[in-house]
Amino acid sequence: MIKQVSPKPKLLKTTIMKTKILALGFFAILSIVSCNRDDKETNGVITADEASVNSKIDIASDDVTEIVESEFNETQNNAAIENRSSGSFSPSSRLLICATVTRVPAFGTQLTPGTEVTKTITFGNENGGCTLANGNVVQGTIIITFTYQPTATSPTINYEFVNFFHNQIELNGNRTFTRTLAAQTLIPTVVMNMNMTATFPDGRIFTRVGTRTRTIIAGFDTPAIWIDDRYQVTGSWTTTFPNTTIQTSTITTPLTVRMSCREVNKPLLVQGVITFQRNGNSATLDYGTGECDNLAVFTINGNSYNIVIGN
Repeated sequence: MIKQVSPKPKLLKTTIMKTKILALGFFAILSIVSCNRDDKETNGVITADEASVNSKIDIASDDVTEIVESEFNETQNNAAIENRSSGSFSPSSRLLICATVTRVPAFGTQLTPGTEVTKTITFGNENGGCTLANGNVVQGTIIITFTYQPTATSPTINYEFVNFFHNQIELNGNRTFTRTLAAQTLIPTVVMNMNMTATFPDGRIFTRVGTRTRTIIAGFDTPAIWIDDRYQVTGSWTTTFPNTTIQTSTITTPLTVRMSCREVNKPLLVQGVITFQRNGNSATLDYGTGECDNLAVFTINGNSYNIVIGN
């Protein structure tokens, strides 16, 4: 639910009455809410429908990144052999899903430094997709490519979509992320470069361009136990809407992700602030102080409202 915690301005009086709860997933972003879908009539204030679009694209991006990084780590961490049968998904993946995976060179083939690796991950078929552990449904194919360099400190992984759908939203485009290891601690930092389009079932097309940088800040010394992991996320991105309006989102206070919140069925994003800018209007979303809860505080024009987030 949304609870007003300060007086409502006259400008927003009619729109606040129609504001609705937006369910947000892992790393989801809530933007400015309004009841009117016509940008010309809202003077640049994002509508509730467009805020929902932002969160859906973010959820899809987070799921894809988790899948791709998991498959890359499987190759890097398995003595260059990765001896599992073709068609089985990563046994150590944090996302238990139905999928088939093939690799070139084939699984069981000894890899040598400098070998180009291609992994094809296929979810479902024409009869339906795969349901992730978080309830999202994916269908289609993701192809990832990288050079096997076990001693490289900044490997780059490329991935592309082939008829890929996330909750019936088609994703297209190329994305990369660079995984850098700190010189002394070998703690990884992942920079995700986004350049993609999302086509919704109703035909609307949205373009997302930007970067997100994620660094593990706790749990790195226990690689076999991921539930104690914590991440810090920074970055900024733009979203272009079908009418060519552009919204900028910037993480102005680093976001914190607590994997342990999954055990109590709460959103993983627990701290940090995102600032939104559009046509001279701005708003912020504050995720709190680090507790595993489903609340955030949305502020616009100096007025703050409690927002319920999560699945």
